[in-house]
Amino acid sequence: MKKELSDFLKIAYEHGKIKELRDAFEEFPVEEEWHKGKLENVLKEDSKSYMLYEIGDIVFVREYIYSDGKIGNNHFFVIIDQDNTAVPIENFGMLISSNLDKLKFNANKFLEKDKINNLHKDSIVKTDVIYKISNEQIIFKIGKVDDEKIEEYKRSFYNSLKDKNDN
Repeated sequence: MKKELSDFLKIAYEHGKIKELRDAFEEFPVEEEWHKGKLENVLKEDSKSYMLYEIGDIVFVREYIYSDGKIGNNHFFVIIDQDNTAVPIENFGMLISSNLDKLKFNANKFLEKDKINNLHKDSIVKTDVIYKISNEQIIFKIGKVDDEKIEEYKRSFYNSLKDKNDN
């Protein structure tokens, strides 16, 4: 494990809670999301592609590009931490889903749509797993959550580890 990682990411790695991006798309199929994984459903005129992203940014992420050039399996994530020592920068995100039925799980936190996060629907943030996201996998940033929300998601992550160890 890299010693340059934040304590948060070190703990996540130690507990096997950092996963590859493809795992998110298997557990939360885009077909069940309001946007259905289609860019045209989420792009706005002011959607911007950035080269650098920050903790708290809500980004639209692609898993891969099909051989015919079509983009597959797009999803929203909130960047929860970063490894700025690696090249390219690795982002670590938590999946955002519009499936509010999943609020029944303690690790899923409600995220109300607003003008700062620019979500189209009230959503959940799945806080018990963290996914590695490279800058190349990010299509664009749509909004942001504040530092308080990031800290809430991290606390929820730690609580999910504690809950798992208590069982």
